[in-house]
Amino acid sequence: MLTQPLPLSKTKTSNSLKQQGYASDKMALAFLALALSYLAMGLLFGVLGSLQYILPPFLKDQFGFQKTRPLHVYLVISWIFTAAQGGLYYYVPRIVHRNMYWQGGVKLHWLLQALTSFSIVVAFFNGSFGGREYLEFPPLLGLAIAFTWLPFAVNFFLTLRPQLKEAPVYFFSWTLGICFFYITLSESYLWVFDYFRTNEVRDITVQWKALGSMVGSWNMLVYGTSMYIMEKMKGDTKMSRSPMAFFFFFLGFTNLLFNWGHHTYIVPAAPWVKTVAYVISMTELLIFGNLLLKWRKTISNARKNFHILPFQFLSYADWWIFLNLGVAILISIPQLNYYTHGTHITVAHAMGTTIGINTMLLFGSVVYILQQQKPQLLERYRGCIAKGGAITNIALIFFWTSLVGSGLIKIASKLNKDAFSIMMQKCQPLFKVFAFSGAFIWLGLGLLIVAAWKIIFKKDRGEGMFEPGFGEI
Repeated sequence: MLTQPLPLSKTKTSNSLKQQGYASDKMALAFLALALSYLAMGLLFGVLGSLQYILPPFLKDQFGFQKTRPLHVYLVISWIFTAAQGGLYYYVPRIVHRNMYWQGGVKLHWLLQALTSFSIVVAFFNGSFGGREYLEFPPLLGLAIAFTWLPFAVNFFLTLRPQLKEAPVYFFSWTLGICFFYITLSESYLWVFDYFRTNEVRDITVQWKALGSMVGSWNMLVYGTSMYIMEKMKGDTKMSRSPMAFFFFFLGFTNLLFNWGHHTYIVPAAPWVKTVAYVISMTELLIFGNLLLKWRKTISNARKNFHILPFQFLSYADWWIFLNLGVAILISIPQLNYYTHGTHITVAHAMGTTIGINTMLLFGSVVYILQQQKPQLLERYRGCIAKGGAITNIALIFFWTSLVGSGLIKIASKLNKDAFSIMMQKCQPLFKVFAFSGAFIWLGLGLLIVAAWKIIFKKDRGEGMFEPGFGEI
């Protein structure tokens, strides 16, 4: 999946290597700092939620699971979107060689987003709910989220103005990511209308359609960012314009449109919806086959280039795509989905995607930007970042495996018609592995967050540009 970058050269300080700065660079770093704050808080509530899951009385009266879970989900989703936005504010000016069209809009976007997030967190703390899964805050705050994205969308389209005939694949990924965020956010609030709210089948079907496609929208932003970084690492613009790149882009776009249907197998909706969802889900086998063909090459590249920090995170994501896509294909088979739906196997798939794929790809983007902006500071914290990435991924293997194991136990208990208490007793050892490995994920990501914060907020006294050795400028 990953292409082989050129060898990494040593740090240089000549003025000829100094990168041209753009007006949005500082705000791009501000967005990354905000995104890392979301992740830090999301991890905190995730740890609290996991403790409450194995020790239900823990903080039950003061701050129960019904609050920690939605806070964790909202903040982690905000991390993904905000880190992707920060990347685009940094990459887009370098693509078109000019500043963002509306520079004041970048600052306005950051301010509106911070205020909206603060309001949502306060609402959760006060127990003020009113939405659906992933969007459990009052609907008016969902409207506020849509409003905060306006400066971002305006800036993106007016700054980029791509010539679509010659545009690389990541232009299309970013464009569809932004457009479908608005489409899916709008769909996710159709439940406020009686036509949907008063019909349970219609309500659930539309809601999961919206949220399943919303995942696709942030995937488009994240994967487009990764394609841009890989292009720069290789120094070859043909890669992002190749027929194969567009083939897999359109395959991913098709899954964004229809793959949500595997969430609704248990809903008595029209049979053709389930059939289309199943067929589209199985097209992921093409991606899986492509990964298998390139697996040995990926391992070879990882061994040669693992000292390159952005490459480390892209390699981690590559491995998790390989593992998680296999699970995704299995749970998309209707006969298996009947047993896996609602079990910890679904949670394992979500965690593998969120942490193993999206978070690793986004940290690849964060490290890439910091390598360009503050090379000497990045070198100072290189060891901390490398350790954080390794700890996170090793712990995630145990975390992911414990969830899959718990899901299999639940399926077996269902087939044996065991009592719920017996099923939970059987899962206890795996729940302990889940909590223990979750603490190490918190530690690993904490190292990454703290190191990135320090680099962002400290001044880099070096005048030179870190030469990554893969043709950045």
